[in-house]
Order: sequence, then structure tokens, then C-alpha cells
Amino acid sequence: MTDPAQPAQSQPQPAAPLTEAEDKQWASFAHLGGIIWILPALIIWLVFKDRGPRTNVEAKEALNFQITVGIAQVAVFIINTILTTVTLGFWALIGWLLPLGIWVASLIFSIMGFSKVNAGGSYRYPINIRFIK
Repeated sequence: MTDPAQPAQSQPQPAAPLTEAEDKQWASFAHLGGIIWILPALIIWLVFKDRGPRTNVEAKEALNFQITVGIAQVAVFIINTILTTVTLGFWALIGWLLPLGIWVASLIFSIMGFSKVNAGGSYRYPINIRFIK
């Protein structure tokens, strides 16, 4: 049994809020992380969502975009598989262009998001399904 005169075990304290510069930095890194897919945006959002308002908004936007890109890649894979089978393999000659196009667009939009947020603005992807609100 614990002695009431003894101080209670120390409870973990919430992390300190981000400074404005740190908030902008992590928000821009969430967009730039899209170059290597979904994990950077997810980790940044989970770690910093309660510590900086800009990071919360921008990391959610980047995470939603990466989820949308992942769904598009899976859909293109399924369509390419079906069309390659139906055309007896001829579709495979041009079917590889679709996933490449999605990846290039993701790369370009991620870099645009990074530069816009790093300059102090906010970035909204032109094609984005907002799963996390």
C-alpha cells in the first residue's frame, strides 16, 4: 500500500508545443516525405499533430494524398493485370507507363507542397481524397 505522504509516481508530461519555425519545418517535411511514400507523413502526423497546428493540417493533407496515391497504384495494378491477360501480354508493353505516371505526379506534387509550406503558405493537392479529417 502506498503512503499518502509520499509523492505519487511522476506521470508523463505532454510534449512542449512546437515553435513557429519548428511547426513550419515539420509541416513541410510531411509533404517532402511523400517522395518515399506514406510513412514519413504518417509518423510526423502521429508524433506532432497535438504539438503544432500547421503540422497537424499539413501532415494530414500529405497523408491523405499518399493514401490516395496508394489506392491509385493498386487500382492501376489490377487494371494492368486484367488488360495484360485479355490482350495476351501486349498491354504490358505500355501498361508500365501508368504506375510511372502516378509516381512522377506524386513526386512533383510532394515537392510543390514542400516548397509552398516551407515558404510559409499552405498546400492543397489537386487530387486528394480526405480520409482523415
